Amino acid sequence: MSKICINPDTLFNSFQYGFSQITVAQPGKMVFISGQVAWDTNENIEGADDLAIQIDKAFANLKIAMQEAGGTLQDIVMLRIYKVNYTAGDGPLITEGLQRYFGTTPPASSWISVQGLANPGFMIEIEAQAII
Repeated sequence: MSKICINPDTLFNSFQYGFSQITVAQPGKMVFISGQVAWDTNENIEGADDLAIQIDKAFANLKIAMQEAGGTLQDIVMLRIYKVNYTAGDGPLITEGLQRYFGTTPPASSWISVQGLANPGFMIEIEAQAII
């Protein structure tokens, strides 16, 4: 899949936060991944009350899902990140996760503050769209 990340000078520099303003992908197999959380295969939450650990586990689960679909994280073109009761202090942790997992070609993304998720122990949930 060919993916181009665009960050025009006429919009704010989102790259410093770990995402691109615009992602353009050529036609291919579309993949839609349900929200990934900090559950292990036995539905145990990794990092209870630790946002950094939950972010890492959610991205690790997203990586597994992409591999099962036949792609990689680099095929992801859009993320929606749901954070329970987002505060400014959460931003640097999310940014760090994005930069660690996506490097220099981050997808477009939206960060959404929510009151809660399906399990009261979840602090973050990340869903994705990809083109392989």
